[in-house]
Amino acid sequence: MLLLTKSFKQLFYYGMIGIITNLSWYAVYLLITSFGAEPKLVMSLIYLCGATTTYLANRKWTFQHSGHWLNSTIRYVIAHMMGYTLNLLLLLVFVDYYHYPHQWVQGIAIFIVAGFLFITFKFFVFREDSNNDKRNR
Repeated sequence: MLLLTKSFKQLFYYGMIGIITNLSWYAVYLLITSFGAEPKLVMSLIYLCGATTTYLANRKWTFQHSGHWLNSTIRYVIAHMMGYTLNLLLLLVFVDYYHYPHQWVQGIAIFIVAGFLFITFKFFVFREDSNNDKRNR
């Protein structure tokens, strides 16, 4: 029961960070693309900015990770490379192939990638056994 409560708490904090940052970055995405910028290029730049700004919040607040920062940073970059690839594939398939509006596809992709990243962060990037990294060094 304690593990379930901890997971819900982590999901809540992750969601709060995600809502604030993703709404902000999505608004920037819509603004820049409204001037005619290429959606996949804008998503790429926004993705990098968003991933960079949320690392510390998720490490310290959501998952309360006390393991070695370098190890979690490397895993975080790997997780975001996978998340970015998923986001890009969604845009390529649904915008370029099926011709759905990029605004809608990107809006939905935010939720799909966020779900993928929460699971990846919890069990790979900030996993509990990696909290021992600092003590083992």
